[in-house]
Amino acid sequence: MEKTQRIAKVIARSGLCSRREAEELVKQGRVEVNKEVLESPAFNVSSGDDIRVDGEKLPSKAKTRLWLYHKPTGLITTHKDEKQRKTVFETLPDNMPRVISIGRLDLNSEGLLILTNDGELSRNLELPSTKWVRRYKVKVTGFVDEKKLADLKNGIEVDGIKYGSIDVQIENQSKSITWLLVSLTEGKNREIRRVMAHLGLTVARLIRLSYGPFQLGNLKRGGVKEVPYKTLKEQLGKLLGD
Repeated sequence: MEKTQRIAKVIARSGLCSRREAEELVKQGRVEVNKEVLESPAFNVSSGDDIRVDGEKLPSKAKTRLWLYHKPTGLITTHKDEKQRKTVFETLPDNMPRVISIGRLDLNSEGLLILTNDGELSRNLELPSTKWVRRYKVKVTGFVDEKKLADLKNGIEVDGIKYGSIDVQIENQSKSITWLLVSLTEGKNREIRRVMAHLGLTVARLIRLSYGPFQLGNLKRGGVKEVPYKTLKEQLGKLLGD
């Protein structure tokens, strides 16, 4: 018997959008399978099914690709912004295919952002179960309590949100500012800024240095570099789904 897969997973694998976005398309009645409009994303399809989104045939599955991007501050990590602010995707080279970010960096954060043409891979690599460490260089102002920073290894709860273990090391310090090296595996929305504010510290600058095995290195601000497929196979293995 041929293996079937959830419709949202298949749409995401095509590179059309993320899995979450694909589920929304189904709920909006914009997805057809064999000329039948789907009402729920809880639907499995096989390779022989005719899948269409907004009447257009689903693109063939492209080979998975991944890029490293040095995000500057002042850009939103979204395809559409209701406030009409400039997005990351508007700044990418014209010869790049449609890509999705793996995780996000907020407007005032900078550094490594990983981009891929595979929506299902994006979803998988965002999951905490990968145990991938995200490393940041963080500039803060305010009184630094070293014991409180050390205690973050045990996790912390802020405004009802529980954050997992956060490793914080002081890189250098002066009277007015402190540079920290912060490592975590969850990466919840604005996690570092919220935790630091809870400790009485203001984040003046936040730079992501690495995400799992992928490093920012000397990539220039605004620069994009594709990761060789051989490296992807070595680092991601079965997650590629190719």
